[in-house]
Amino acid sequence: MKSLNDLFIHFLKDVYYAERQLVQALPKMADAAQAPELKQAFTEHREETVRHTERLEQVFERLGIPAKAVVCEAIKGLIEEGEEVIKGSEPGPVRDAGLVACGQAVEHYEIARYGALIAWSEASDHHDVATLLRRTLDEEKKADKLLNELATSRINRSAAATAKGA
Repeated sequence: MKSLNDLFIHFLKDVYYAERQLVQALPKMADAAQAPELKQAFTEHREETVRHTERLEQVFERLGIPAKAVVCEAIKGLIEEGEEVIKGSEPGPVRDAGLVACGQAVEHYEIARYGALIAWSEASDHHDVATLLRRTLDEEKKADKLLNELATSRINRSAAATAKGA
C-alpha cells in the first residue's frame, strides 16, 4: 500500500468481508439470545447489514473497481469470540450479556473502519462515496447505542442476579 487510495481500497475490501461474514453470524447470535429484545436487535441489524453490503457494492461501483473482499482477521476473531460465548454458556441472562459485549465489539470495530474510510474518501474528494459510508456509520452507531441500552436497562442486571443466585 503505497498511497492513501491503496489503503482506502484495502480497508474497503476488509469491511466488505466483515459485513458479509456478519450477515451469516447475526442469525446465530439472535438464535442464541434469550431476551426477546436482544433477539430482535440482532435480527433487525442483520437486515441492515445486508443493506451495508449492498451500499459497499455501490461504493465499489462508483470507484470503478470490482466488489471484492479481503479476509479480515479482526472480524474473524470477533465472530469466534461470540461463538465461544454461545458454546461456553447456558441460555439465559449471562449468555445474553456476553452476546451484547461481543456485538458491541463488532460495532466498535465497524465504527472505527467506517470513520477512517469516510475521512479518507473526503480527503480524496470522493464526497458521494463518503455520503454512502456515512449512512452506514450512522446505522452502526445506532446499533451500538441500542445494544448498550439493552445491556444497561435489563440484561446486565439480570446476569448479575443470576450470578448471585448461583
